[in-house]
Amino acid sequence: MLKLDDRDIKILSILQREGRIAKTALAERVNLSPTPCWERLKRLEQADVIEGYGAFVSWNSVGVHMVVFMEAELDSLQPADVDRFEQAVQGCDEILECWAVGGGIDYMLKFAVRNVDDYQRLAENMLQADIGLKRYFTYIVTKRIKEVHSIPDNLLRNIEMPQQ
Repeated sequence: MLKLDDRDIKILSILQREGRIAKTALAERVNLSPTPCWERLKRLEQADVIEGYGAFVSWNSVGVHMVVFMEAELDSLQPADVDRFEQAVQGCDEILECWAVGGGIDYMLKFAVRNVDDYQRLAENMLQADIGLKRYFTYIVTKRIKEVHSIPDNLLRNIEMPQQ
């Protein structure tokens, strides 16, 4: 396995903040000519270090909306029950994120909905859908304090890629 070098980390750091940067500008910023920079970028993509590219849509442009967190507890943690729940989560567009967690609950979910009624309808449907949801706790976001879409540079240093 190969550790990323400083240039690879700089490429990732820049791309996380400026996904639309031109390849020539990226090469300049990491002090490489375009071809070697492009080769590094392709290597990072092929090693699945870079999962994809996208735009972050402003919450303000969406209009009326709510972000809601749900702590979810399942009836059972048998593999078939976990799979059933996780498949149901995958099929719900309003669930932006779902994390299996340790501690007193089984999952933490992040929803984007128009209002409390829409969220409550989703939660009730989940309870009635025979997906193993035993109970849940709701936390309505009242103010966004910090939201980051990038992995800190110090953690990027831990990435290892297969040797070619």
